Amino acid sequence: MKEEFLHYLWKYSLYDPHSVRDEEGKVIQIIHPGEYNRDSGPDFFNARIRTGGTVWAGNVEIHTCASHFDAHGHNLDPAFDNVILHIVTVHDRNVYNSRGEEILTAAIEFDPALYEKYRELVNKPCIIACQDDIGRIDPQFIRQWLDVLLIERLQEKSEHILRIYSETGSDWEETFYRLLSRYFGFRVNAAPFEMLASALPFRIIRKHSDSLLQVEALLFGTAGLLEKGLFREALNDDYYKLLVREYRILSSKYSLQPLHGWIWKFARLRPASFPTIRLSQLAAMLATSQGLFSRILECNDAGQLKSVFEVRASDYWNDHFVFGKTSRHSPKYSGSQAAGILLINAVIPAIFVYGRARGLQEMCEKALFFLKQTAPEKNTVINEWKVVGIDAESAFYSQALLQLRKSYCNKRRCLDCRIGAGLISLGKSLKDQEELMLEPVSKFFPESFKK
Repeated sequence: MKEEFLHYLWKYSLYDPHSVRDEEGKVIQIIHPGEYNRDSGPDFFNARIRTGGTVWAGNVEIHTCASHFDAHGHNLDPAFDNVILHIVTVHDRNVYNSRGEEILTAAIEFDPALYEKYRELVNKPCIIACQDDIGRIDPQFIRQWLDVLLIERLQEKSEHILRIYSETGSDWEETFYRLLSRYFGFRVNAAPFEMLASALPFRIIRKHSDSLLQVEALLFGTAGLLEKGLFREALNDDYYKLLVREYRILSSKYSLQPLHGWIWKFARLRPASFPTIRLSQLAAMLATSQGLFSRILECNDAGQLKSVFEVRASDYWNDHFVFGKTSRHSPKYSGSQAAGILLINAVIPAIFVYGRARGLQEMCEKALFFLKQTAPEKNTVINEWKVVGIDAESAFYSQALLQLRKSYCNKRRCLDCRIGAGLISLGKSLKDQEELMLEPVSKFFPESFKK
C-alpha cells in the first residue's frame, strides 16, 4: 500500500475513528487532521488531537509501517521533534524522536473497498482515468474544482513571470515585452523570439516608438534577418536596403549584437505565420508612445483588450512573405485566433501576477473576468474532456481543464484530484478541507463573480 493513499484517508477522515487509540487502548480524538505538507518534513502540520483529557497541537507523520520512521531517518531529524502522532497501518515497533522521546503511534483501520476503488482507478489504461464514472459527480462540484485548478495554473505561470520581473530589474514593461515576445512566436519560434527580446531591450524600442520603420529595423536587424545572403532576392529590394541602413546606425548607437538568422524556422509554417510577418506585427504593437503594458492595464473588457493585439503588418508585407520575393496581395492581420492565444498565455497571466504583486485584488479579479470573456482553446485535450461530458465554454475553463490533464490525469494523481477523491469515496462523507487548495477560491472570486 502506498503512503499517499494513507494521506488521502487521513486528510478526508475516511478511516474508522474508533481505531485510533493510544497505548492504553483509549480512543484518540482527532480535532483537526492538520494542513497537508507537500514539501520535506512531517506530512501534516498544525494538527490538533485530544488524548488523556489533554489537547495537543503539532504535526502528524504517516507511514505504512511504524518501523519506516527510523528507516527514513526521521528519528535523527529535529524537524520531526514536534510530531504528536504517528499514523500507521502496521504498528511493528515504538519510535522516538531525536530527543529520545517516544512518539504516540496509532494504527488506523479503514474499509478495504476504498483501496480497491483507488487501484481500479489509477490502473485504468485510458488517459482520463475517471472517464467512465465522472458523470456520477455533481457538475457543480466539478466546476468548483476547476475554479481551484485555474488559480493553480495561474500560480505556476506566476513563478515564470516573477523570475523575468527580477531579471529585468523590476520593470513591468520590460517583463511584459519579454513574455509577449515568447508567445508571439507560437510554439515553433518561441525560443528565437525569447532570445530576441533579451538581446533587444524594450527601453531601446521605446525610444523609437514614434517610428514604425525604426522599430522594424531594430527587430529585424537584431533578429539576424537582415544578414547578407539570408534572402537572396532581397539584395535589390528597396525596403530591405532601407532597413539595413537604419539598423546599421541604430546597432552602432546601442552596441546591439544580432542573433544568427538561421535560428528562425520557416519550414512547415503557413506563410502568414512566418517570423518575418510576425516580427512586423510585433513592431506594429510596440510602435506606440504609450507603454504596451500600461495600455492593457487600462482595458476594461476582453474585447477592448483583444483589439490591442489584432494588428496588421506594415504595407510592405501586403505583397511579401519574405524579403525581396513578391506574392499575391493580401494585408497581413494577426487575426482573432492569434490574439486569443496571446491573451490566454501571456497578457491575462501578466495582469493577474501584476495584481498579486501589487496587492491589487481588483486587478486579479479583472484578469479572471477577462478569461471568462475569452473563447476557449481548441485542441485535442479540450476535445477529450468534451467527449466525457465536460465542455469548456470559455478560456477560464479550458485553462483549468488543461491543468487538470497535465498535473493530475497524466501523473495519475487521482487522490489529489477532487473528482478522483470523490469517486473513490463515493457513498461516504468527504470533508472539504479548505487548506488543501493552493489558494482559497474565495480569495480571488467575489460572490458576484461566482454566480
